[in-house]
Amino acid sequence: MIRRRAHLNLASWLASVASLRRMIHRNCSVVTDQAGSRQSTGLEGRGQKCPRHTSTTRPITLTRRYEYRRRLPHYQKADRALFVTFRKLSMEAFSAQARDVILRHCLHDHGRKIRLHAAVVMPDHVHLLLTPLRDEQGWPYGVAAILKLIKGTSARSVNQLLRVSGPVWQEESFDHVLRSDESFAEKLEYIRQNPVRRGLVDRPEEYRWLWIEGERTGPERSMT
Repeated sequence: MIRRRAHLNLASWLASVASLRRMIHRNCSVVTDQAGSRQSTGLEGRGQKCPRHTSTTRPITLTRRYEYRRRLPHYQKADRALFVTFRKLSMEAFSAQARDVILRHCLHDHGRKIRLHAAVVMPDHVHLLLTPLRDEQGWPYGVAAILKLIKGTSARSVNQLLRVSGPVWQEESFDHVLRSDESFAEKLEYIRQNPVRRGLVDRPEEYRWLWIEGERTGPERSMT
């Protein structure tokens, strides 16, 4: 008798769970996208599967295109300049030859995937001021992919130069979209004066690893 009663209780519980699941699927009217926002599906009451548990493909607007790389979000707006910083993993300073290589990689996609306004390769970090260009479909190139390419190719070249292996850069990068109340000229001047503030040169134009769009600075002086 006790065993039969236990079976009846279990059957009743399973029936309740099944009923609850059917209710959830009938009433589900929202999906959660990758950015965490909720939107109406328009499928409620039509007997279709709950879209929360099925894959959907929806276009992403430019203003909502952002990518996550570990903890730091790389947020970008179309045709807006970005101030970017990434740092060396170890405390040892880059050699002059290594900085030559890194600056060349920073300049490589200028006019292809980015418009590079300014770049400076310091002994232990890099500052860039850039605007992502658009691809053939009209979408801006993603800043996360741009930084991954610059950091990846420069790291390989530096390792080949030094005949070593292993990571060169810290995994995280800092990128900041210039707000409307910020001065583009101020950020550019910040990059220009960085070697002077560090005491590496007396004047910005003396620093070999500084490149400013439209100026004859840096080793690539022909790129004006």
